[in-house]
Amino acid sequence: MHHPFISDLSDKSFDDLQDSITDLTKKLNYAYRTSNTSLINQMLMVLDSYNTEYQKRIDAMYKKQNLQNTIQISKDNKK
Repeated sequence: MHHPFISDLSDKSFDDLQDSITDLTKKLNYAYRTSNTSLINQMLMVLDSYNTEYQKRIDAMYKKQNLQNTIQISKDNKK
C-alpha cells in the first residue's frame, strides 16, 4: 500500500532512492524496537512507495538493456 502523502518519486535519482530506502529501513527497525505500531504502519507504507519506484527503475533498466528472463536448457544428443 502506498503512502497517501507521497505522490511522485520520479524526480528522485536512482542513488537518492537507494539512500532513502536505506534510511527508511533504519527508521523502520527503530520503530520495531520501540514497538510503535502507528509508526511501523506509516514507515511500511512509505517504504513500499519507495520500493515500488525503485523496482520500476530496475525493470526499465533491464528492459532497456534487452536482457532475456528465460534460460534455454536443451541437450543436443548428436554424436
